[in-house]
Amino acid sequence: MRKLFWLMILLLAVFFARPIWEEPVGEYVDLSFLDSVDRTIEKITEDPEVSQAFDGAWDFTSRVSTELRSMIASSSLEMPEAVAKPELAEPDSLFAVHNVTLGMDKDEAQGKVGMPLRLMRNEYGTDWHSYHQDYQNYVLLSYDEDGKVNGMFTNQDLISSAEGITIDSTKSEVRSLLGVPLKSLQKGNIQYILDAGEEYDVFKTENTYTTVFYDIHEEDTVTAVQVIHEELEKARPGIYAEANAELKEGYEYLLFELTNSARIQRDLPLLKWDEQTKLTARKHSDDMAENQYFSHTNLAGQSPFDRMNEDGIEFYVAGENLAYGQYSSIFAHEGLMNSMGHRENIVKPEFGFLGIGTAFNAENQPYYTANFFNR
Repeated sequence: MRKLFWLMILLLAVFFARPIWEEPVGEYVDLSFLDSVDRTIEKITEDPEVSQAFDGAWDFTSRVSTELRSMIASSSLEMPEAVAKPELAEPDSLFAVHNVTLGMDKDEAQGKVGMPLRLMRNEYGTDWHSYHQDYQNYVLLSYDEDGKVNGMFTNQDLISSAEGITIDSTKSEVRSLLGVPLKSLQKGNIQYILDAGEEYDVFKTENTYTTVFYDIHEEDTVTAVQVIHEELEKARPGIYAEANAELKEGYEYLLFELTNSARIQRDLPLLKWDEQTKLTARKHSDDMAENQYFSHTNLAGQSPFDRMNEDGIEFYVAGENLAYGQYSSIFAHEGLMNSMGHRENIVKPEFGFLGIGTAFNAENQPYYTANFFNR
């Protein structure tokens, strides 16, 4: 009798390990008969002794299922083929990105960086043209009406400078070369105080506004550089861009690209965009912006995992990053990377998918919700 009892428990354990084997087996076998087995299992587990043993079996199979899913997911996330970094030449101007400088013709610039993979509306009212090879050699360029480069950005080792600034330069070295950073920006009759802390500096040099971002977790070394032509900066009416659907989508995709750009530098698998999770993230950003709060738990008491479950998103591991009030996705990403808890989500090897949703409050300040997960 005891052998029969434990055989039954073993069968129960195998049955409730279905998350491991059901999907691959289902491709070849009709598993509709399991519906009747479900009903039988429910009756069997009404016995208290069986139920207690079953709980132990369920805990065990749940742990094994989670570990196996993690192993399978990690092994299925392939790294893209490595791409060589271009040889960087010292520019005549203050900064070059991938040997591109401000004022360069679009054709000449694209001869160096290739063709853009995505266009994303930015806070300056132009588009960031995104250039990369599987997020390696990642560059953003903006062009004016005459096809001249008027904005540049990179967060990879593609920076060259007439002053000798590189991605390995420290904050103190940058300041010694470029002088005192700006404390404010004047927009019309309004002066905006730059809330930089120690994470970035904005410098006015000749006809450019250069923002240098630092990694506070890596000895304040340079982590990214954004260079904006003076005319483009002057054309921006306020520190926050006027909200619209095009800007919302541009901010979402840019934060996604920056996340993958950070991962590829650390030899981590790239994340896949998940459209369904974007909608879940958007709803939370909309809720925060409309109701003026900032929290992972919404006003109904729901956690990020509750909201994902409610929207039918299947996952075995998940995490959420929130950002609010930054001037753009670039500032949001760099801020998240300097916050250790958020940084851990960005570089977590187990994650495979990402959905990002953006919303704006009445002052055009952006709210970002980024939901990471793997299924």
